[in-house]
Amino acid sequence: MFENAATKGVRSRRRIAAMLVCGWLGAWSCGAFAAAPPPAFDTSPARAALQRLLPRAQTQFELVALERGQGADRFEVHGTPGHIVVAGTSPAVILTGVETYLERVAHVGIGWPGDSLSRLPAALPAPAAPIASRAVVPDRYALNDTDDGYSNAYLDWPAWEHKIDLLALHGIDEVFMPVGTEEVYRRTFRDFGYSDAQIRAWIPATAHQPWWLLQNMSGFGAPVSPQQYARRVALAQKIVARLHALGMAPVFPGYFGTVPDGFAAKHPGADVVPQGMWVGFKRPDWLDPRDPLYAKVAADFYRQQQALFGDGTMYKMDLLHEGGHAGKVPVADAARGVMDALQAAHPDARWVMLGWQHNPLPAVLDAVDHEHLLIVDGLSDRYDGLDREKDWHGVPYTFGSIPNFGGHSTLGANAGVWLKRFTAWRDKPGSKLRGIAWMPEASGIDPAAFALFTALAWEPVPHDEAAWFKAYADSRYGGIDAHAEAAWRILGETAYAMPSNGDSEPQDSLFGARPEQDVSTAASWSPRVMRYDAGHFEQAICELLQVAPALRGTSAYRHDVVDVARQTLANRARLLMPQIKAAYDAKDTARLHALDTAWLDDMALLDRLLASDPDFLLGNWLAPAQAAATDDAEAAQFEYDQRTLITTWGGRQGADEGGLHDYANRELSGLVSGLYAPRWRRFFASLEQSLATRKPPAKIDWYAMEHAWTVSRTKQPTAPQGDPWQLASDVAQRLGVCKP
Repeated sequence: MFENAATKGVRSRRRIAAMLVCGWLGAWSCGAFAAAPPPAFDTSPARAALQRLLPRAQTQFELVALERGQGADRFEVHGTPGHIVVAGTSPAVILTGVETYLERVAHVGIGWPGDSLSRLPAALPAPAAPIASRAVVPDRYALNDTDDGYSNAYLDWPAWEHKIDLLALHGIDEVFMPVGTEEVYRRTFRDFGYSDAQIRAWIPATAHQPWWLLQNMSGFGAPVSPQQYARRVALAQKIVARLHALGMAPVFPGYFGTVPDGFAAKHPGADVVPQGMWVGFKRPDWLDPRDPLYAKVAADFYRQQQALFGDGTMYKMDLLHEGGHAGKVPVADAARGVMDALQAAHPDARWVMLGWQHNPLPAVLDAVDHEHLLIVDGLSDRYDGLDREKDWHGVPYTFGSIPNFGGHSTLGANAGVWLKRFTAWRDKPGSKLRGIAWMPEASGIDPAAFALFTALAWEPVPHDEAAWFKAYADSRYGGIDAHAEAAWRILGETAYAMPSNGDSEPQDSLFGARPEQDVSTAASWSPRVMRYDAGHFEQAICELLQVAPALRGTSAYRHDVVDVARQTLANRARLLMPQIKAAYDAKDTARLHALDTAWLDDMALLDRLLASDPDFLLGNWLAPAQAAATDDAEAAQFEYDQRTLITTWGGRQGADEGGLHDYANRELSGLVSGLYAPRWRRFFASLEQSLATRKPPAKIDWYAMEHAWTVSRTKQPTAPQGDPWQLASDVAQRLGVCKP
C-alpha cells in the first residue's frame, strides 16, 4: 500500500524508539517490543480527514490509537514544535483532539461555517503542557429530523464529507442519517402490491422528505426520477461508510407503520388508521403495529435497509408525531409491536425518540425496555421546572437544544442555560442523562452555538460563559485581539444569554415577513419580541470593525462581520416598523413615505451586504439542486423544491391556512432583493395609495406573488461580490451605532 511521508516519518520515529528500548533493556525487550499488539484501530480515516482539512500542516501530526476498554472516549495531545502527537480512542476522537489543539495552542479554528486556517503558522507550536480530555457522556448525537431539508437536501458527497469532518472535530459520535430512506420505502412497498409509479408519486421531492419520514405529509413535488433515487443511495452509502470508518454511529430512520394511500384496499382486513391533516397536508396512514401484517412490512423494511446500508445499532422513530391519531389502537401495544419488530431485525438496537411537545407518550415509555430507548430532548433549554427523570419515567436521555428553526438567519441561543443546566442535570442523584443532542433544524448556521454546545460533552465542561467566549474569540479569527474579545463578550451577554422563557431561538427578521402594519414575526411560530438588549448587541459590530486587519482575511471573520451587521440591521427594523404604523395612522403622508423609503433602503443595503459572503447567497442554496439534476426539467423540479421550502413551504393551503409561509425564512442575497423587498415595496405602495384615496389598503394575494417567485428560474450568483468589512461599515454608519 502507498505510504505517505507522514506515515513514513511516524514509523521511523517508532523504529528509533524501539532501538533505544533495545539498547537500554537488552535483547529480550526487543522481542517484547516487536511482539506488541497492533493498534486498537486504523487511524488512516483521521489522517485522510486532516489531509482534507489541513493539507499544509497534516504531516506535522502523529496520530495514535488508544484503547478505550470499558472507559469513556478520551484524547491526549503533546509534542514538540513541528511534531504534534494526538492520541484518541477512535479516529473521530483523534480529530476532536486535533481541533482542541488548534484552538487552545495554535489559536485557529475550524467553524461551521468559517475558519481561520490561513493564520496557521508554518511550524506548529508545541503545547506548553500535555492536554488530556475525556468525554463526560457516551451519547453525543447530532442532526435534527429536518436537517436534510433545511440545511440543503441536494448536497453532494464533498459537502457531506466536510459536514462529517466538522461533526467529528466537535466530538459527535452519533449522526442521524435519513438520506436514501426513500429507496428503502420504494423497495418495501413494491413487495406489498404497489407499482413503482405509485410509490414515487407518494414520496415527496427530496427537500420535503423529512416531513414525510415524520408521517406529516406526502406527495409534494413528486415524483422524483429513479436516477435521483440511485444518486441518493450512492451518497448514503458513502456517508455510512465514512461514519463507520471514523468510529461514529449512523442513526437510521426506523419503521413505525407509515403506509401509502390505499394500503387497506390492497390488503383487505389490514387495520389502517387515517392520520388526518398536518398544517394543510394530508398525513400518510398508519398501519396498526398489532396487525400481523405490520411485522411483515417492518421485516421487509429492515431487510431492504440493511441490504442497502448495512446493520445499525440506533433507529430514530416517533409514534404519532405532532398530532398523530392512535384511533382505537392502544399506544402501549403499538409501542411493543414497533420495538419487537426492531429487535427482531437488529437485536439490542436502541430506539431513538425525539423529546418534543407531547412526544414521547408515557404509555410508549412504560411499554418497552428502557435500556433499549434513548430520548434526544429538543426542549432541555426552553422551559423551567423540567424534571426529565420524572417526565420520562427513568428512560435514558440526552440534553438537547433546537436553537434554530427552519434555518433562520438569526444569531443566538440560550447558551447560559446550557452551561448551568447540563451539569446540574448530569450530576443530580439518579440522573438518567447520558448525552448531548445538537438538533438545530438547520445545521451550519451559527458556529459559536455549535462550538459551545458540543463542548459540554468534554472535560473540562465549560461553566463560565465569559471565559468561554473570550477563548472562542482568541481562536475564531486566528489570533488574540482585544476588539474580537470585546465583540464576543457583547454577543455572549446578549444573543447568547437568552433565558429559558418558552423559546429556544432568537426572534427572526421582519424583512422576511409577509407585510402587515403590526407584524411581529416572519415565521408563525417564532418569538414575537426581541429576546435580548438590541442596543447593547449592536455595539458588537463596532468592535468587530476594529479587529486587526491581519485577521480580517479569514473566512471566519468575513462570515461573522456580515452576520453581525446583518443582525444589527434586522434588529433595527423592529424599531422602524411601529413608526411606519404610527405615520399611517396619523395620515402623515410625507413621514410615511420617508419611513417606507428608509426601510427599503435598509433592505437594499442588506442585500449588498449578504452578497459579499458565500454563506449568504441564494445561488449557493439553489446550486446543489441544479447540479443534482439530469436535465433541465429535473433542474426546474429541484429548484422549485428548494425555493418553496424557504418561502411558501408548499401549496396555498399549507402556506395560508396552515401558517407555513416563511417558516424557513432566511436572509440570503437574491431572496431579499428578489422576493422580500418586492413584497414590502408593494405593501408600502398600497399604504400610500390608501392615504391618497382615503380608502382601505388594497388586499394583496401574497401567495400568488410568492408562488410566482418559486417557479421563476432567474440565475443567481454563486460567488461573493463586495468587501464584507466595508459593507458592514456602511451598515454601522447608516444606523449611527459606532460613536467616535
